[in-house]
Amino acid sequence: MREWILALLAGLIVGCIFKLLKLPLPAPPVLPGILGIVGIYLGGILTQRLLEWLK
Repeated sequence: MREWILALLAGLIVGCIFKLLKLPLPAPPVLPGILGIVGIYLGGILTQRLLEWLK
């Protein structure tokens, strides 16, 4: 849980800095970005399970 809070805090700080400097946010569009992250996470889990199953 602590990692989640620290990651959120870091994201908030970076977002504020970019807005103050009038730079575009360093993130993909919201829904495609979230789906991409979820896909990467699920792909890693599925690959790990597949490798364990093949042993």
